[in-house]
Amino acid sequence: AELSMADDLILTIDNGTQSVRALAFDLKGNLIAKAAIKLDGYTSAKPGWMEHDVDGFWQALSAACKALWDQGIVTPAQMRGLVITTQRASLINLDATGQPLRPAMIWADQRRTAEPPEMAFKWKLLFGALGLTKTIHAFAAEAESRWIVQNQPEIWAKTSKFLLLSGYLNYRFTGRFADGIGSQVGYIPFDYRKMRWADASDWKWQVLGIPPEMLPELVEACGLIGTVTPQASADTGIPEGLPVIAGASDKACEVLGSGALSPEIGAVSCGTSATINIMSKRYVEALPFVPPYPAAIPGMYNTEVQVMRGYWMVSWFARQFGLIEQQRGAGEGQPPEAYFDELIESTPPGAEGLILQPFWNPGVKEPGPEARGSVIGFTDTHTRAHLYRAIIEGLGYALREGRDRLQKRSKVPMTSLRVAGGGSQSDAVMQIIADIFNLPATRPSLYEASGLGAAMIGVVGLGLHADFATAAKAMTSAGRTFTPNPANAALYDRIYRKVYSRLYRQLKPLFDELKNIG
Repeated sequence: AELSMADDLILTIDNGTQSVRALAFDLKGNLIAKAAIKLDGYTSAKPGWMEHDVDGFWQALSAACKALWDQGIVTPAQMRGLVITTQRASLINLDATGQPLRPAMIWADQRRTAEPPEMAFKWKLLFGALGLTKTIHAFAAEAESRWIVQNQPEIWAKTSKFLLLSGYLNYRFTGRFADGIGSQVGYIPFDYRKMRWADASDWKWQVLGIPPEMLPELVEACGLIGTVTPQASADTGIPEGLPVIAGASDKACEVLGSGALSPEIGAVSCGTSATINIMSKRYVEALPFVPPYPAAIPGMYNTEVQVMRGYWMVSWFARQFGLIEQQRGAGEGQPPEAYFDELIESTPPGAEGLILQPFWNPGVKEPGPEARGSVIGFTDTHTRAHLYRAIIEGLGYALREGRDRLQKRSKVPMTSLRVAGGGSQSDAVMQIIADIFNLPATRPSLYEASGLGAAMIGVVGLGLHADFATAAKAMTSAGRTFTPNPANAALYDRIYRKVYSRLYRQLKPLFDELKNIG
């Protein structure tokens, strides 16, 4: 018998940093069933390193799928297609038989190469003239490929394919080395303006040292990667032959799933890495030579400003200062973060002059590689509750700084915000964001915004909705909107302009000194 519309479901796999989730959506954007497996297999052989067993990702994904079917809410036969969205910029080396050669290097890994890259004379001359030599050196120092070439040459010599996590999962499902254009974010030779691998003459090939044959084929979002193989079906319970549609990165899918489809709507992500994004048909660089990334909608761009290790600071605070909440949560069956809104509510806006700058992970350009986090303004009246509020406000200031940069570069004023990611579940965090930006801030009605964005790619790719505008109208909806408190907005504006926006320039010489100390 032919299945009814209600049985047209899209399966999305959302492999984030903290968990892998298998999600089944209908054509109205309803999340019908969900299963999650926590990712806690990260290892750090040295301080600042971050790796994960490659097959461990697949095992967690398979476990999430099996848990989804075990719930009995949906069946594999109801799925019309599969879309994968993943954490960005995590890279994997495979040998000629498709087996991993080393653990995946995760986006938050902080190891660097010290030697400046080899570059043709014309590039050295050009970057020198543009004052970008330091930026290019910082880019090269961050690249995983250069670290492996210099420190594990025997592994690089055996590497047949060098894939992002999304490309690896597509390969495990279909047997094809292909990846979505929308997933290409990382230290790879991708041309972000033209949305394809860089031209043969591009400087990135030389600096990164990645031969073209190591890279996957690129497929536009909504295109067909392949179909689920018998082995992948046996591992996951997903039907053999199910179409695997090219997805996009988790941030790109989150922007789409939260309904931020035009540049006057700012998409804020309160995730492990905090970001502010706009989606635009125009190629707009937030900073010179820092490109926008491919959006989940083919042919569009996400111009982004990122605060590395953003709302990761919440879990850091929970570990270091949250013993009271940990103990309370253990008794009540809640995570410690569930009680942190009470810390914010017990302190006034502005944290009584305690200001935090959240540069825990250095950047490439602004902030530069020398940057560190800083907290100023301590007095004897401050408590750990003030410190927590200062963390949330500091992230808000950093994201507002990103908004200012995006507005300046795009020439489009931001009129509202869509806020997604773990931090958006907190009413207190949402209110602080609305106040610091002095804009209405809306959380999507559905928490799984990146999974929903991936599902929208699937339904458009399979022709179940005519286009993205139709899919957005049918599948996305707004949850609660937080409007700015005028008094708080005025206070935050003053702190932002008078103190926060001046901090980095004032502290930069001291950060440079700290580099030599450790």
